[in-house]
Amino acid sequence: MKKLFGGIKLTWLKLIIFAVIAGVYTGIMAFIPAAKDTSFADISISFECWILFGILIIINSRSAIDSALKCFVFFLISQPLVYLVQVPFNIQDWGIFGYYRNWILWTILTFPMGFIGHFMKKDKWWGLCILTPMLLFLGVHYMRFLSETRFSFPHHLLSMTFCAVTMILYPIYIFKTQKIRIAGLVISICIILGMTVWGFVSGHVVYNTTLLISSDSADGVYFDKEYKAYLEDESFGTAEIVYADSIEEYMVNVGFLKTGTTKLILESPTGDRREFNVVIYRDRYDCIPAD
Repeated sequence: MKKLFGGIKLTWLKLIIFAVIAGVYTGIMAFIPAAKDTSFADISISFECWILFGILIIINSRSAIDSALKCFVFFLISQPLVYLVQVPFNIQDWGIFGYYRNWILWTILTFPMGFIGHFMKKDKWWGLCILTPMLLFLGVHYMRFLSETRFSFPHHLLSMTFCAVTMILYPIYIFKTQKIRIAGLVISICIILGMTVWGFVSGHVVYNTTLLISSDSADGVYFDKEYKAYLEDESFGTAEIVYADSIEEYMVNVGFLKTGTTKLILESPTGDRREFNVVIYRDRYDCIPAD
């Protein structure tokens, strides 16, 4: 681990190869179905792995300007590759590069961040001030993954763990002075504990959607405000019948609290019931009549 944090001779050739591998891998994870909504695809939409890459480049660079240039070139190569790899497989074709706009500013900012970050190697107290904002940023990621894991366990558990572990490792391996290490470790632990409490207090991730729309057609499902709608297992969330003025119809709206399989029960004023098998995913669902 010590070799990783400062013991690598980071040549430009190694940096370019590293950038190509990171970009291609991220692009692949972004489009393969097996990785969808898992920790393996999180690298394509969040920062935790890229923070690690940036810190490793900073710690293994020779000077502040060397660190700034290598961080900038690494992201300049890797980020466009993420989208280039997806072009043949994405319905937007080259239009997918529209998402790259979000990364252009971050790529530019890696130059000053790489320059300033290099001064963490001076092993001074103010180096901890440079690291702390990154720890807080990781803490926010940790809290988000905690919420996602609660919604669709064990999805994103690996990303949540990755954030917590790297927050612990950074102060231990970036700094050499024992007091600074301990102070950094205390900061990381406090952030993790604080974000954990915040994550639970702020409640579940909720997937809100419409399951059914009332219809008088022969193959439709009719209901109105006199009906009741509820999920067989209430731990999956809530269901209610609402009237939509925009379409002048009644709808069954749900708020899912986790993924899995349950039933939606639609009950008439006379006690007649219709059941629907519902399979809940992170951002989609299947709803099929059970009868």
